[in-house]
Amino acid sequence: MGIKKSKPITAGRRDSAVDDFSDITTDSPYKSLLAPLTKKGGRNNKGRITVRHRGGGHKRRYRMLDFIRSKEGKATVESIEYDPNRSSRISLIRFNDGTKKYILTPNNVSLGDVIETGDSAENTLGNTKSLGSLQTGTLVHNVELSPGKGGIMVKSAGTAAQVMAHEGGYTLLRLPSGEMRRILSKCNATIGQVSNPDNKNKKLGRAGTSRRLGRRPSVRGSAMSPNAHPHGGGEGRAGVGMVHPKTPWGKPALGKRTRRNKKTDKMILRRRYEK
Repeated sequence: MGIKKSKPITAGRRDSAVDDFSDITTDSPYKSLLAPLTKKGGRNNKGRITVRHRGGGHKRRYRMLDFIRSKEGKATVESIEYDPNRSSRISLIRFNDGTKKYILTPNNVSLGDVIETGDSAENTLGNTKSLGSLQTGTLVHNVELSPGKGGIMVKSAGTAAQVMAHEGGYTLLRLPSGEMRRILSKCNATIGQVSNPDNKNKKLGRAGTSRRLGRRPSVRGSAMSPNAHPHGGGEGRAGVGMVHPKTPWGKPALGKRTRRNKKTDKMILRRRYEK
């Protein structure tokens, strides 16, 4: 993948830097692995907005990805596709018995490559194995936290975790945030970095592109009236004017730690803000 810059013939084009989609091999997704995706607009089952600035956007269909990688054996990469629901590319792979599945595309995996799942597989790009069978220093993604539950960490474009050590049935990983965390060595992970590393260099250029992605406008609290936000009001250009920044509902914001999972605190050896 690369970044494409246009001639500045309009104000929106002047600052835009978008995908050139040079790594995409097909425009037609595999229909058997598609599912309808209903828009929620950031609302829960009671109709209340729980995630702000969501709504609208282009109509999408969900691609059913195989994060578990439970089917062992070799498979061939048949296509590399764009997925509107995530930042990375996805690949359609075909096993020897004809089964087809979507997976996250590892970086530098191309059409026709053979990937394998299982501890007997080699330590090569795209193969999925248990963490305990990987060499120290290996870069991995799509990491499980519970064996057989599917990968839930390190799945966004260009990210990778690194295997640091093995000890007592646990593997020490350095996550993209800098956090050092112990994970059961029986958990699976895919070797390599996630595809589309240039995603962080994109510039939308105009508001309309953001709206087509389903992102609604965000307004600063200090630009609101005092009855709409704790930061609002004041004469002239007033700042926050309080000890701690707050959300529109008066809760602490901007740096407030929200982690409450005490059961797994012992698995974190170094937190991301302790770099």
